[in-house]
Amino acid sequence: MNVSVLGAGAWGTTFGQVLADAGNSVMMWGLEPDIVEDINTNHRNSSRLPSVDRLPDAMVASTDRAEAVRDAEIVVVAIAAQFARGALEQFAPLIPANAIVVSLMKGIERSTGARMDEVVRQSLDIPAERFAAVSGPNLSKEVAAKMPSATVVASADPETARKVALACTTDYFKAYTSPDVVGLELCGSLKNVVALAVGMCRGAGYGENTAALVQTRGLAELIALGVASGAQEHTFAGLAGVGDLIATCGSPLSRNYTFGSNLGKGMSPEEATKASNGVAEGVPTTEAMAALGGRLGVSTPLASAMSKVLSEGLTCGQMLAEIFASDVSAE
Repeated sequence: MNVSVLGAGAWGTTFGQVLADAGNSVMMWGLEPDIVEDINTNHRNSSRLPSVDRLPDAMVASTDRAEAVRDAEIVVVAIAAQFARGALEQFAPLIPANAIVVSLMKGIERSTGARMDEVVRQSLDIPAERFAAVSGPNLSKEVAAKMPSATVVASADPETARKVALACTTDYFKAYTSPDVVGLELCGSLKNVVALAVGMCRGAGYGENTAALVQTRGLAELIALGVASGAQEHTFAGLAGVGDLIATCGSPLSRNYTFGSNLGKGMSPEEATKASNGVAEGVPTTEAMAALGGRLGVSTPLASAMSKVLSEGLTCGQMLAEIFASDVSAE
């Protein structure tokens, strides 16, 4: 099929490679002329994905929005979550009327509290049947190296999920399907907050017990928020939930984990941002996660504690003290 990928960052480029390896013709769209030129001339994305020596010949790129989506049967969105709405509104009149739109984004829009599925569908004015979300334990550098990996494609329409899954399945990348778009979206966005906290504990020198405590209590918050939002609980036990949580909380390839680790070493959020060449998506999501808990009446001690870390400068020890309740309670 003809597939367009909007966003030529590390994950967008990696997913473009997966799509090309699966036999599709892939058109990348990017804002930076040098990246587009690099893809077209050298078959590389030296700026965002330097670990790949050569991208598939079936991948080309353009800075022109109309050209990028002209004949697309599937349009994949891999834009930074907090900038997605404004960017997508410019594509709204250009995307073919029957194209499926797929979101790779993980996050909650800070200004509205909207999930990425809501942002995409509102910005492009498309029905649920033409939308799918992709999420799982997918560290871009490992997928780009063609290490065996898997993901989940969720859509309200089973045929849409199946079509997207077939388009991105290769001998090293397997896609499963799910009807639970809400659960998939919440797993992908909220686990970044847990990764910040686990990374902070690691950076501060704490060991396995502490990391396990934070990770499992964080998962409990994710499940409670998900169920209260209408998600299916079993989604959180699968690839998009526990799978992604394990990968994101355990690897220095994760920007959220690394950002948290730098906080644990004593850096301020501003210093950690400089060290990681940008803000990790879990940072704006932290406040949104705590706010979501408030709206739904769900307790979010971990998200609330991490929010204070980012806004008030709490240390790792103080963050952990916030998580520990003073009284005995059921797990």
